[in-house]
Amino acid sequence: MHKLLVICGPTATGKTSLAIHLAKKFSPKGRPASGWNGELISADSRQVYKGMDIGTGKELPVNSKLKIKNLKLGKKRIGFYEIRGIRVWGYDLVDAKEEFSVAQYVKFADKIIEDIWERGKLPVLVGGTGLYIKAVVDGIPTASVPKNTKLRESLEKKAQVELFEVLASIDPIKAASMNISDRKNPRRLVRAIEIAKWMLEVGSKKLEKSRKYEGDSVLFIGLTASREFLENRIDKRVEERIKSDVEDEIKNLLKFGIKWNSQAMQSLGYKQWFRYFNKEKTLKEIVDDWLRAEKNYAKRQMTWFKKDERINWFDITKPNWEEDVEDLVKKWYI
Repeated sequence: MHKLLVICGPTATGKTSLAIHLAKKFSPKGRPASGWNGELISADSRQVYKGMDIGTGKELPVNSKLKIKNLKLGKKRIGFYEIRGIRVWGYDLVDAKEEFSVAQYVKFADKIIEDIWERGKLPVLVGGTGLYIKAVVDGIPTASVPKNTKLRESLEKKAQVELFEVLASIDPIKAASMNISDRKNPRRLVRAIEIAKWMLEVGSKKLEKSRKYEGDSVLFIGLTASREFLENRIDKRVEERIKSDVEDEIKNLLKFGIKWNSQAMQSLGYKQWFRYFNKEKTLKEIVDDWLRAEKNYAKRQMTWFKKDERINWFDITKPNWEEDVEDLVKKWYI
């Protein structure tokens, strides 16, 4: 039976480091321990963009280059980076000028997972974008609903309140189920309207069926810590990214024609800089905004992941937690 390891949790918990450690650790029965068996697939909606390395925390080795393989996402070939000798897929999938959807991510992840299985290795899906993980493991039928360019253009100038009213008139149940964050997010409202209109025109029976992994083929590992501990880590992480010159990275993105209203520049750690470059806020004010946004994001991540009862949680502040994770993965995998 093919297996998939999922490592998830809020930002700044060290998910990628743990994933690389585990990828080096295990080989299936009957195979020598030499030759690392795991390969990582990033489940981070920000890391898919080229040229956005510092702000998204890719932490690539110096002078590392994307190694292109004979696998394609649409017409583009897919590649991987090597970090500490382990292949990491899911970075630099599209240019920052392009939009990228959950449906595109699922197509990419499914292709890579199949390729890793074919080579007798273990795919490790790792990241904090809960929607990406859910879409890969459980399937999201509405992810297959196509983009409606004309509809999006007609909604482009509408305020958030107007968008919510449009959605409520088409799909009142969906509108009522949205949380406060979603109701205030124009991009999510437009997508919800797009889906609602498509379903009215085509019918829900046309939605692709969700795909689920069977039995214990998937193991979920969740990393967590106290709020104070995580917030201290977030403080240090943002400070490191400032020192690594994320400001210069953003200047280069703007130089190459990336617009502030692009999907990529709406990412956390980038959109906060708009008012700095527009000379409306100081650097300190921007950093404070960024820190606040990162900490709020960590809370939202925990709210999302806590709903999934399949996740085995490990507190990274507890002694021997890594050994406990290893023991669980070993029992499940080998």
